[in-house]
Amino acid sequence: MGLRETQQKYGIRFKKGLGQNLLLDDNINRIMADAVALTDEDDVIEVGPGLGALTTRLQPDARRVLAVEIDKSFMPCLEDMFGDKDNMRLFRGDILNHDIEKLVEEFLPDSRSLKMASNLPYYITTPILFHFWEAPIRISRMVIMVQEEVALRLVAPVGARNYGRLALVAKYYSEVDIVHKVPRTCFLPQPKVDSCIVRLRNREEPLYPDVDKELLTGVMRSAFSQRRKTLRNSLIKSPDAVASAEILEAAMVAAGIDPGRRAQTVSLDEFAALAREIAGRL
Repeated sequence: MGLRETQQKYGIRFKKGLGQNLLLDDNINRIMADAVALTDEDDVIEVGPGLGALTTRLQPDARRVLAVEIDKSFMPCLEDMFGDKDNMRLFRGDILNHDIEKLVEEFLPDSRSLKMASNLPYYITTPILFHFWEAPIRISRMVIMVQEEVALRLVAPVGARNYGRLALVAKYYSEVDIVHKVPRTCFLPQPKVDSCIVRLRNREEPLYPDVDKELLTGVMRSAFSQRRKTLRNSLIKSPDAVASAEILEAAMVAAGIDPGRRAQTVSLDEFAALAREIAGRL
């Protein structure tokens, strides 16, 4: 049965508010599944399985699949397709409202290796990425389909107009690359923008083991709170400033960073050096 026929059989209407679109080209699902690179040791969490097209590609190769779907109208279809599969787990809920470690403990106990795959709506892309990055258990690889604009922000280089906190945090947690561009014509209803498949291979060890993660992310958040201002003004005048003006100014000088620069010219290594200097003065 084709996807359109499945949609009609279960009376499913795609909800614009949830960013739902039907992916018409199954070759895109194959490319995504290949990028996830599942083995029989891997458990995979799929966020938003929808009609199960990507799930069908993941399930045969994974040790287990936990499919988390927010929309109850998709559940009868998913239960009919995968209810008899021993390695499938279906859960209805909003992934952002659930602790990932607890979900894994309940549905994927004794997991040896965890991965994630998802076709992410634009409006929740960043919250979901942070939800998985900040989980107390390691997700070794995440493969997501996102709007092209977001994909380019994830891989933006220092100094680019779209370089910002998302690119910095992505580089801190992961090695990131764009696997494939997906034209808007591949979807129904057709969105106004193209999408990309992005692969995030999460680091096994912290990139800067001697730098406090919360302090570093706080510095980056403050730095980009007012992009048009100098780094000095952004850090000092941010409502989330991590230290006093005196400490921040001294730390910038010690780290060799000109306080008159803009945040989008500062590399992740430089932000890490700044966080070290701030920590030494707190």
